This record gives sequence, C-alpha cells and structure tokens, in this order.
Amino acid sequence: EFITILHREYSLLYFTEIFLLAAAAAGVALATASPSGDNGRSVASTLRHGVARSSRAVYTIGFVVADYKYSLRGLDSGSADYRVKLSEVHLRSAKKLLKLCEVNGGFYVKAGQYVSSLREVPKEYSSTLSSLQDQATPSKFQDIKIVIEQNFGKKLHEIFLEFDEHPIAAASIAQVHRGRLHDNQDVAVKVQYPGLEQRMKIDIMTMSFLSKSVSWIFPDYKFEILLAEFEKSMSMELDFTLEAKNSERTANCFRKNSVIKVPYVFWQLTTREVLTMEFCYGHKVNDLDFLRRANISPTKVAKALIELFGEMVFVHGFVHGDPHPGNILVSPRGHGKFSLVLLDHGIYRELDQKFRLDYCQLWKALILLDTEKILELGEEFGVGKYAKYFPVIFTGRTLESKSALGTQMSSEEQRRLKEDLSSLGMDDISSFMEALPRDFYVILRTDGLLRSILGNLGAPRHVRLLTYTKCAIHGLEKQPKLESGTINQMFLQVKTNISYLHLRILIEIVGLLAKVNDANHKAMNRLRKLFQEISRGIHLLT
Repeated sequence: EFITILHREYSLLYFTEIFLLAAAAAGVALATASPSGDNGRSVASTLRHGVARSSRAVYTIGFVVADYKYSLRGLDSGSADYRVKLSEVHLRSAKKLLKLCEVNGGFYVKAGQYVSSLREVPKEYSSTLSSLQDQATPSKFQDIKIVIEQNFGKKLHEIFLEFDEHPIAAASIAQVHRGRLHDNQDVAVKVQYPGLEQRMKIDIMTMSFLSKSVSWIFPDYKFEILLAEFEKSMSMELDFTLEAKNSERTANCFRKNSVIKVPYVFWQLTTREVLTMEFCYGHKVNDLDFLRRANISPTKVAKALIELFGEMVFVHGFVHGDPHPGNILVSPRGHGKFSLVLLDHGIYRELDQKFRLDYCQLWKALILLDTEKILELGEEFGVGKYAKYFPVIFTGRTLESKSALGTQMSSEEQRRLKEDLSSLGMDDISSFMEALPRDFYVILRTDGLLRSILGNLGAPRHVRLLTYTKCAIHGLEKQPKLESGTINQMFLQVKTNISYLHLRILIEIVGLLAKVNDANHKAMNRLRKLFQEISRGIHLLT
C-alpha cells in the first residue's frame, strides 16, 4: 500500500513534468521575435500546436489532481467506501491521461509507457495505459532520409549498401531502421524525428517562467527541482553522441561478462541526430513464449538481468535509466545459453559516490534488519523518521518483521503496518518524496521496472534480494587501488564471496531461528488448547 502511494505520487509528478514541457510552448511568444517567411510559418505552426497541447495538458492534469483531492475528501482511508471511490478515481484519471498521451504524442507517450510498466502503480493505471507500449507513430521514410543525408552530407546509397525503408522500432523521440554497410556489416540506425531538438530548445526557453505562473494550481509540488531534472534527462536523450559514449562506457564496465552484450558503435556514422550501431538479434526479455521455444530458463534470465543492474547500481554507480522490456533483448546462443543485449543508452544517472556507498550500506542493513543502522542511514539520506519504511519499500518487510527473507509478511505484521500507514497523510508522503536525494528517484524507477520484469519471468523474490546484497557487498569492498591487476581482482572477488557467504549464513540462521520460534509458538498453542480441553473434560466428569 505504501509503495503504491509512493508510485502514484511519483507518476503524477512525472506527468506534471510532461505537462510543463507542453505548457512551455504556449508562452514561447514571450521570448521569440515575430516570425516571418517559411521559418516564421514553421515557428507559428509550432506555437499553434503548443497552445493546443498545453491546453489539453492543463485541463487533464488539473482534473487528475482535483479529482483525487476532492473525491476522497472526508472519507476514512480504511473504509470500504474509500477503497471503492479510490478505484473509481484511479480509472477516471487513467482514462484522461491515456487520451492526453494519445493526442499529444511524443514525450507524453514516453511518460505513459513508463507508468504502465510499473507493477506497483494501481492496476487501473497499468491496464489502461498499457495500450501505449506499442503506439509510437513512425515518421515518413522521406523525412528520415533527409535527416540522414543532412547529417552526413551524402546520399543515402553512398552511405549504406542496403537500407530498409520500414522501421523495425519506433519510440517517442526516434525510430530505428536496419541497414547494411558497404563492407556487408549489418547495422541498426537510430534516427531522431525531424525538428525535435529545435522544438525542445524552444520549450525550455520559457519553462522556468511558466512553472512559476502555474504553480498555484499545484501548490504541493516543487516545480523548479522537477524541471531541472527533466531538462537534464531530455537534453541527454536528444544528443545521440552522449548515448554512444554511455554505450561504450557500459560495454567497458561489463567487458569481462560474457552474458552481457552492448552493441558496437560506428562513430563515423554517428551524430547528435543519427546513431549507427551493430545490429543485434534478440527478443524482448519478457517474451516467455520465445524463451520456451529456445529452451532458455526464465529464472536464469531473471538472475542475469538483476545481476546486471545490481552491478550497475552498487558497483559502478552508472545506471541505465530506462530498463523497460523493449530495451533488453535475449539473444539465444544454443543449448539453453543466451546473451542479454542492452539497448537505448540515452538516459543514464551517475550516482554520487557517497550516495552509492551509503546505499550499499543500506542494503546490508536491510537484509540483516539492523534497525540502528537503517535509521542512521535515514539521517544521512535526509529522510529522518521515514527511514523506518525503507525495509517495506525495498524488501517487503517491516523493521520488526520476523518473516524470513523473501517471504510475505505475517497477517499480524500486515495489520500493524496498515495501522501505522493509516496515520500518514499526503503531507507525510510529500515530505518523504521531497527529502529523498535525487539519486533515489532513479533507483526507485529502475527497481520498479525491474521488479515488473522479474515478476513476469516468474522469478522468486529472494533472487532479487540476495543478488542486490551480493552486489552491495562487492560495492563496499571495491576500492580504487584494487581496480587494476588480475591478482587484485581475484583477491577482491574472494573477499566479496567470503563476506557474502558470511551474510548468507547469518540470514539462514536468523530464518531458522524464526522458524523454530514460530514452531515453538505453535506447539505451545497446541499444548495450551489440549490442556484447556483436558480441563473441560475433567470439569464435566466432576
């Protein structure tokens, strides 16, 4: 329930960011000279579209926020009426947002795809917005051809021996075509939609001004922080040379991992608007039918996937920001073996070094349910008393939990947690979200997407928990002076494995003691009932 509230808040924040991007276009006239000629007609067209898009966004986002605020007013959050009304509001809001995404397209579709991929958001959102996953409309081939030829100053046939006019994939900012170079190398060519970066720059010009102008509609949200984050991520994603650099850096991080494949970049055919990569065959990571046909274990795929992102977060501190199924392919290698092909390196987050180490410490404390350390790290992260919810968010346990790692909370633990959560207001949720370091937003988003994929693959819960724990230990043990040299690397690996084994033994002992304690408790209850029955029998005889 707490995770659902967090993700609902984060989803609304994300849509609010998108709304501001569209709204910015409506105010461009404040900072743009009077248009003239063909270029003027182009700018005027952009303005007209911007006004229409922003009007739709203002109405839709305003409706969603007002609907939650007023439809649930006065209802007890623990009542049946509240749950029924909440579901109704979820569905109405999801339908409104779907219509907004479909009509406005572009970045709106990107936001809707992200929300629909999260298992933690209310089912009304995920089911309604799921239709956006394959809804990006590709540009005409002639427009794509012009972009390529303008970027390289050559005719298309001079660059490629073959070039498929029909895209193999289309997303919110670009589409991908399959081609073949003159040396017969198969390539995937990612081409940005025409004029997209120019429109983005125009939008950004007035975004700050408009965010202040409309903030009275959403007094509970801090637009300045959101805008800075959104501008940074979108600017990165629109520069394909940055994506190419991210790709190469990731490939270098996993160069010794034979399972991970990052497509090779052809720099001579890469610009800000065109990215040419090695073509890699594969199917979406959550395509269970394909995995069965290829005799590939979904659990092994899940383990390889969580090891990949665990190492990204805890060891390298360089995190892929959009791990949805379309960006992770499974490529068969025969006899049940496979490679994971990682695509779309446009959005990455480089974690602050102190944050990375603190996050490693947090996971170690979470697994051991070290209350003192968790609360101490909560102060480091700036969330104070809300740190007690970290175990719930990341491991599905409470600080007082007696449940074994990877299992469901007992009914008693669920009851106590529900009572605790019922005392929280939206002010508490907002305070918690605002206090979190910005790196945490990337962690929550990435982990939410990964949990969804792992759930689809049918992986046990403990796979994620134990893999993250091992990666956290590796991240803590890894020191700059030990990063080079085969002997040092071997020493680091042995040290990490020993630490992990030690922690696993502790986990198993704690779990065993909990089971013994539970068994003793049940045995005592049975003896107590037996004694009561014997007492009643003696009483009847006398």
